[in-house]
Amino acid sequence: MSIIKINMKTLVPTTHLNIALLGLTAIPALAQNKPNIVFILTDDQRLQGTIHGLGGNEVITPNIDKLVKDGVSFTNAYIMGGSHQAVSMPSRNMLITGRNLFSMGDKEGRKIDDNQATIGETLGKAGYSTYGIGKWHNNISAFNRTFQNGDEIFFGGMSPDPYHSGLFHYQKNAAYSEFLPNAEGLATKERGDHSYPGKHHTEIFGEAAVKFINNYKEKKPFFLYVAFKSPHDPRIMPEKYKAMYDTAKIAVPVNFLESHPFDNGELNVRDEKLIANPRTRSAIKIEIRNYYAMMTHLDEQIGNIINALKEKGLYENTIIVFTGDNGLALGQHGLLGKQNLYEPSIKVPLIFVGKGLPKGTINTDNAYLFDIFPTLCNFVGTPIPSTVQGIPLLEKKTAKREVMYFSYRDYQRAVHKGDWKLIEYQTAKGLRNTQLFNLKNDPNEMINLAENHKFSKQLTVMRSELEMQRVIFNDPFKINQ
Repeated sequence: MSIIKINMKTLVPTTHLNIALLGLTAIPALAQNKPNIVFILTDDQRLQGTIHGLGGNEVITPNIDKLVKDGVSFTNAYIMGGSHQAVSMPSRNMLITGRNLFSMGDKEGRKIDDNQATIGETLGKAGYSTYGIGKWHNNISAFNRTFQNGDEIFFGGMSPDPYHSGLFHYQKNAAYSEFLPNAEGLATKERGDHSYPGKHHTEIFGEAAVKFINNYKEKKPFFLYVAFKSPHDPRIMPEKYKAMYDTAKIAVPVNFLESHPFDNGELNVRDEKLIANPRTRSAIKIEIRNYYAMMTHLDEQIGNIINALKEKGLYENTIIVFTGDNGLALGQHGLLGKQNLYEPSIKVPLIFVGKGLPKGTINTDNAYLFDIFPTLCNFVGTPIPSTVQGIPLLEKKTAKREVMYFSYRDYQRAVHKGDWKLIEYQTAKGLRNTQLFNLKNDPNEMINLAENHKFSKQLTVMRSELEMQRVIFNDPFKINQ
């Protein structure tokens, strides 16, 4: 079985959980009385170490822990990878459309195809009032197709200064064309029709969500999408959250390296230049401390959203989805960013909370983020659009994903099956590298077995599986053998 019951009195670490196997009841019963949906999306949040209630001993996240206690937490939820250095762009495309990395509107994931259904559009047709807040990293025209209304909208990837974000109010004619003037009255590159100088974007988005909940008066259910920009860099947050952490007590990752051992094709990308290379343990400690501080700042806003639902009597009839768009290395393997296929960069949190769902459980099934779209359709009893390629999660009749395929641009490909994971690299320079890991014995991907003759047969098996998955997903790029 893949469902594990959590004893919340012994939450941390997860390896010490007091657990019991549990079966799932029929999820479609939720559709008898359509619930509200609150979809909370974070930016650059990996699963590893970022939720206290899921084994993150060092991080402080009491409100996300409440979601863990009240819902189902997936521990093997992944993004499929990235076709652009800004990984969140294709990741969010897949999330919004329910399509895989090789079937998006364009290769990079910038554009959501007009003929592909979106999650908000589908729920809107099913009788939901749809409302979008926060980051939208895809083509602007798709935003209004996805949401009937919204506010505090950020079009783009990141803000150079979290306290000066160019934002838009919802415009029904989708005329989002203004530029935000800076203090000198000059147009900046960051788009927006207004801003709140001195106010952190995490607080702006959180307060907008609470305002929507407090003011909602329609009889039909709502779909509220809140896309935060934290804990994405620059890792800046109010000092009080940083003061909650002692940098000296932050653990350096066990797989810390000063530099990546070979060229993976993206060693000079922006993310990898945020601190000096070779890395130092002290610099990595500071990065992780700031990352956790951003999570605690974010957690407070999530708590405000939960409290708003409870105060209005909506919590019990609301499905909450909590997830992230991709992870980060932050010193593991000598890397900082998400432009790789190691577990911390592709594995993300995924929590479902709602009436009819088992509480305080761990689900170990493999899942992609593009499986969320059809899962929500099942929850509320609306047909899954024909353009959706994901599979419904938490459904007994759904076949489990036994093999996971991952891709990063035309440099890296990976496959994970059972205990084994293969990563193949072919950089623009024509260099070839191979890594074979046994994730059961080596979850931190530290022991490369690819050149160990004892595992040559396993290497051949995994290379065949990689090629099979490449064909299944219609991936045009083939690593030269």
